[in-house]
Amino acid sequence: MTDFKSIVLLIDGDNTRMAKLGGIIQEISTYGRIVVKRAYANWKKDNLKNWETSLKKLAIKAEQQFDYVPGKNATDMALVIDAVDLLHKNIYDAFVIVSSDSDYTPLAIYLHESGVYVIGVGEVHTPDSFKNSCDDFITLDNIEDDLRRGEGASQSEERDFDSAKPEGDEHVGIESVHRLLRAASVKYQDDDGYVNVSAAGQFIKRVKPDFDVRLLGYEKLPKLIEAFPDRYAMKRYPGKGSVTIVAYKCIN
Repeated sequence: MTDFKSIVLLIDGDNTRMAKLGGIIQEISTYGRIVVKRAYANWKKDNLKNWETSLKKLAIKAEQQFDYVPGKNATDMALVIDAVDLLHKNIYDAFVIVSSDSDYTPLAIYLHESGVYVIGVGEVHTPDSFKNSCDDFITLDNIEDDLRRGEGASQSEERDFDSAKPEGDEHVGIESVHRLLRAASVKYQDDDGYVNVSAAGQFIKRVKPDFDVRLLGYEKLPKLIEAFPDRYAMKRYPGKGSVTIVAYKCIN
């Protein structure tokens, strides 16, 4: 299981979709702990004015970069300079470049040759040169929009999203937990389809730092999972020493 301790997430705001930001963070959180989150663009442009709410909510630092020449932007150069600067601090073990622009290929190659793990995130039509310069490439079409995930929605949209919860599911936010447990299952399951509950809990905290299972009425995460036998199968087995491993499997 991949578990990077210090991930850098760099987003080219001119070459990605705002509606995917929350999903990108969730996807990258399966790789480890994101410690740097920055988005680069000329935020004065009219077509980028709606990014502010999402950037604030997701705690992504907005890096302003003016266009020095009409028709061209300096976003990619600003991102590259910061990436190299961060690399030379020697405290990060993975870099994520969110863009569909092949201009980042030399940066990805440089980062890779420096020994860090490189993840690219972009559209299906992203040039192969950039895709192949990364250790891993994630296609945006495989990442769910934030509105479908219940992120960044307006109050009326959130009501519509909440109305889709199963009847009798009275806990506020419980569907988000089920969704994240399923996402953890896809990423972390063993050959039998089971996931260590501890690993799933760490993943949920990366995506939702304010997550506290007690607010949902359960003492611990295994208790929540046990409360939904129609969704999960569970098993326990000995770990090291006197430790007991608790695992779950999505069945519905």
